[in-house]
Amino acid sequence: MNLKLRLIVMNFLQYFIWGAWLLTIGAYWFQNRHWSGTQFGAIFSTMGIAALFMPSVAGIIADKWINAERLYGIFQIAGAIVLFCIPLVDDPDTLFWVMLLNMIFYMPTISLAIAVAYNALKRENLDVVTVYPPIRVWGTIGFIVATWTVSLLHFETSALQFRVAAAASLLLGLYAFTLPPCPPRLDKAHSRTLADRLGLTSFVLFRDPQMAVFFLFAMLLGAALQLTNAYGDTFLHDFAKLPAYQGLLAVKYPAIIISISQVSETLFILTIPFFLKRFGIKAVMTMSMLAWFFRFGLFAYGDPGPGLWMIVLSCVVYGMAFDFFNISGSLFVEGQADPKIRASAQGLYMLMTNGVGAVLGSLIAGWAIDTFFTDRACNDVTAVCKDWHGIWSAFAIYALLMAILFVPLFRPRRLPAASEAERALADDFIDRP
Repeated sequence: MNLKLRLIVMNFLQYFIWGAWLLTIGAYWFQNRHWSGTQFGAIFSTMGIAALFMPSVAGIIADKWINAERLYGIFQIAGAIVLFCIPLVDDPDTLFWVMLLNMIFYMPTISLAIAVAYNALKRENLDVVTVYPPIRVWGTIGFIVATWTVSLLHFETSALQFRVAAAASLLLGLYAFTLPPCPPRLDKAHSRTLADRLGLTSFVLFRDPQMAVFFLFAMLLGAALQLTNAYGDTFLHDFAKLPAYQGLLAVKYPAIIISISQVSETLFILTIPFFLKRFGIKAVMTMSMLAWFFRFGLFAYGDPGPGLWMIVLSCVVYGMAFDFFNISGSLFVEGQADPKIRASAQGLYMLMTNGVGAVLGSLIAGWAIDTFFTDRACNDVTAVCKDWHGIWSAFAIYALLMAILFVPLFRPRRLPAASEAERALADDFIDRP
């Protein structure tokens, strides 16, 4: 099989697994199990908790003891077993630990998949920068296909969504052992100390006030990302309890509507070079925060009936909201960090967004929804017990406050770089007049 096609299959299945349950677990939780928002926030935080340490641990194992593609396969097979067992759990406290175990196996596979792909492409003397992005796009397509599959089969509120994910994870785990070998390789490019390998030396970036501000807002944006992942699908499901909206397309297949967000994401990726070079990182990050404001605000006033256009527009705006902070931020870190700590600096960026930000976003949002936006006296499963307008309005205000504070606080400048080429790269991200 052609190498590119083999890597496309890997990326497709990698994100198919996630797409099978990430957007619909909220519907399963609230519509099927009827557990609390605080408990759900804790469950959703398991992704962030696992991201705090597992990618680094897996990297050390792959660098020192075992081929990356084999470790990748082992993690996928182990994850398949855990996913298969999730429907057997009836206690929310137990489910927290089961989901944490699942994410401990899944989160490191994201970085391992990148390592395997980069290694394979370089062995074939292919230009990674040119060849890899079209391959990676198939990951997002896999996510969309999984979401549509679960929705069309009416598994959104069913435990069968986890069985679909488990089957894909098992298939990918077995397939991983056929991928090009990526053996351990310790050389001068790898850090020698445990502190370096865990990304701890990258905390030196916090000494620069502007980089500290950047990472702080990256964390806050990481928290915002979890809100629609966790609650977007169940928000649309709640409209099915209102007679005026029953039977409408967005109520029957809410995950398909939400998946427009991922379609938008694939398109906005292509615009990032233009916006960064034309406007600079500060303007692009501000656009992201304003996009989050519109994302949440449109949800607050939209509905599956006459207001469906607001829901759809919110999903379109998501592409800018996500890409303009997640990918642009990563490129900014690449341009600003000293080459000696560039890899660990990317690890720090992931820690702040997918780790600390994700954990805080999940836990605080779950608590706030339970405390301020849920009718405690509402015990009727056929009634809408959450004030969704208030929830999304509060999230929108949160995003707007971020943008208002970010503009005066963040003043990016080029940090010292080792070469003219690196200084030129850093200059690409400084604000344009």
